[in-house]
Amino acid sequence: MMDSLNQFVFTFFNLDVARQYAESIFAGAIVTLYTGLAIVVTGTVCGVLLAVLRALRCRPLTWLIVAFADIFRALPPLVLLIVMYFGMPALNMPMSAFTVTWLSLSLVLTAYAEESVWAGINSLSKGQMEAARSTGMKWLQAMVWVVLPQAIRRAIPTLTNRIISITKNTALGSVVALNEILNNAQGASSYSGNPTPLVMAAVAYLAIFLPLVVFSRWLETRWSSC
Repeated sequence: MMDSLNQFVFTFFNLDVARQYAESIFAGAIVTLYTGLAIVVTGTVCGVLLAVLRALRCRPLTWLIVAFADIFRALPPLVLLIVMYFGMPALNMPMSAFTVTWLSLSLVLTAYAEESVWAGINSLSKGQMEAARSTGMKWLQAMVWVVLPQAIRRAIPTLTNRIISITKNTALGSVVALNEILNNAQGASSYSGNPTPLVMAAVAYLAIFLPLVVFSRWLETRWSSC
């Protein structure tokens, strides 16, 4: 029994291997963190902007936004990432691994964020906008200060779930050699012949994304009680 336990620890929790590759895993965690933050900011802001534009109810613009949202929600992120990374050079527009990962996942998050916020806007009664306009506000002022805050509050549960799901896909960056956690861990595991770096990668992902999950749960609870 003890021999089996020692073998398990040596295989998955090898301290010598962990010390050797800790710096590489930490560097990958930094890349994952700033890539994820860039995706969240870009995707959320662009999604909200598209939802506001859709609220203008200009039919050609609405068709374009709906088509964009449907296409990028339907495309698997991995396929989108590979097509952009290997396809753009054919158009003389090569992109770095970071740019491709950031842009691909930002487009996917934008599509989901737009649908979530639009659902929030659509769920509000038309009287909200009419009441705001009756006070002398212009359409954009009423949207920004009255309608949008309520819509975002209603969109928070689905939006936070999508943000967490899509930002975890930064691990797909390993396919295009982005030096994030998984890519560095896989390289370290291959060089060392030991899976300990992959265990370290799992711990690093927990350290980054578990606080985000906890914060999103707190935010949903707080806003639902308002």
